[in-house]
Amino acid sequence: MKSLENDPRFFLQELDVVSEDSIRRAVTKTLDEFGHIDVLVNNAGVHLVAPLAEVPMSSFEHVFNTNVYGPMRLIQSVVPHMVIRRKGKIVNIGSITALAPGPWAGVYSASKAALHALTDTLRLELRTFGISVINVAPGAIRSNLGKSSATSYGQMPEWKFYKPFEAAISARIDLSQGPKSTPAEEFAKRTVAMVLSKQPPAWFSYGQLSTILAILYYLPLSIRDYIYRLALKC
Repeated sequence: MKSLENDPRFFLQELDVVSEDSIRRAVTKTLDEFGHIDVLVNNAGVHLVAPLAEVPMSSFEHVFNTNVYGPMRLIQSVVPHMVIRRKGKIVNIGSITALAPGPWAGVYSASKAALHALTDTLRLELRTFGISVINVAPGAIRSNLGKSSATSYGQMPEWKFYKPFEAAISARIDLSQGPKSTPAEEFAKRTVAMVLSKQPPAWFSYGQLSTILAILYYLPLSIRDYIYRLALKC
């Protein structure tokens, strides 16, 4: 984001969501500069492709530390300031995959499902303070997620039991980054417009595959499993 440093519309701060000290510094500097925080968007996240039975627990913990605990650290940092003003919006970026988790990305899907559950609870608990909480569930959005996922996959151990599924597992890395994936700018503009509306919805989903996964959510599990076995070769 260094290209934005000289743009007066932006106030850039380095932020590591797994570090409470980093969060404290960023929130303090923002409050010193602007006096308040209107909107918090929890967009930081990491992907992980690996069969659940063999994924290293350290990698498991890293995903949850980033995708679940990270947003909660930031929420707990900004909510006291929003409560004082009785005004604010919190936007948690989940994933449509949490609705219908499939094989090979179970840790990521579970982390997003946890974030969805926390968002639903926060929406009810913070409403009394005038704070809106919005759950955003993107579909397949073109981004660097595939590249970062490939990097983390390269650090995985050699599979013991799932070696015959190596091709299918590695294909899951950039499943969301195909030629028909929704451009990030298109998704961002729609999301911003929704968030800044006077009465934003509790749930917002947009992007390629979002409709398909929503349909899978309502299908009987036997049918959903059959579709996944065919599509993802498990």
